[in-house]
Amino acid sequence: MKITFLSGGTGTPKLIRGFRNHLQDDEISVIVNTAEDMWIYGSHLSPDIDTVMYLFAGLLNTDTWWGIKGDTTITNDFLKEIGEDTYLTMGDRDRAINIARGRMLKSGISLTKSTKQICRSLNISANIIPMADSEITTNIKTNSGLIHFQEFWVKHRGKIPIKEIVRYYKTEPVATKEAVSAIKEADLVIIGPSNPVTSISPILECKGIKEALKEKYVIAISPFIGNEPISGPAKELMEAWNLPPTSKGTFELYKDFIDLFIQDVRDSEIIKNAIKFDTLMINEEVSSRLAEDILKVFREKI
Repeated sequence: MKITFLSGGTGTPKLIRGFRNHLQDDEISVIVNTAEDMWIYGSHLSPDIDTVMYLFAGLLNTDTWWGIKGDTTITNDFLKEIGEDTYLTMGDRDRAINIARGRMLKSGISLTKSTKQICRSLNISANIIPMADSEITTNIKTNSGLIHFQEFWVKHRGKIPIKEIVRYYKTEPVATKEAVSAIKEADLVIIGPSNPVTSISPILECKGIKEALKEKYVIAISPFIGNEPISGPAKELMEAWNLPPTSKGTFELYKDFIDLFIQDVRDSEIIKNAIKFDTLMINEEVSSRLAEDILKVFREKI
């Protein structure tokens, strides 16, 4: 069975961890948000790609759901000592990946091919795919001006008012042929419980993605319980998009191309034909059980 995930942030990687107990890694494809990528400290940061890669490589720090477990910060600490602004703490091994990716990108190798090369080096058999090879950036407009999403979320901890969410790109976002193929070749596509505005919508905005989704069986999982996100700044971001920060708001974003919507059992909102499972993935056991429930309902539906 082949499953393709649309992923960003930490919600979907937690779900993927559960699915790995039921599928082989080479049966899993992950189309990953790249709108939070940035050049920083002379290297290329791609946080959502790295989280997924580290998960499959057995390197991920699952206490934080970013970075490499047991990583040191010698370089970061010395940069701070010599006066550099190191608001974004990067581990030494994590930095090595960013340096390698930056070198490949500067030499003209695409992000898709760079990701494949790093995955091979880490012995990853899952198919990890950037949503696009062109640069797409999520910026946050604040009272002081426009800032990168990483600065908003990491430097300011998401504690400053949002006036607008601005997606910046030089050319219209187009999904890679690898991303479209991963959807077309899948038995099931899952939109994970990641932030709808900054993690999933950038993928959906890439030309070719929605068209491909309409041809497949698609399940989406809400990242909300009531009007509170399970994690992250989804509430503030949804409100900035003039959408209710709820499962209903999420459903409205996805309804035109999904076949089944899943809410948490604690969510009191009523959405017609939605199914409720325990989506609060506090550990691998809950993630695995949720994956099992999703597979069961999918097999019953088809």
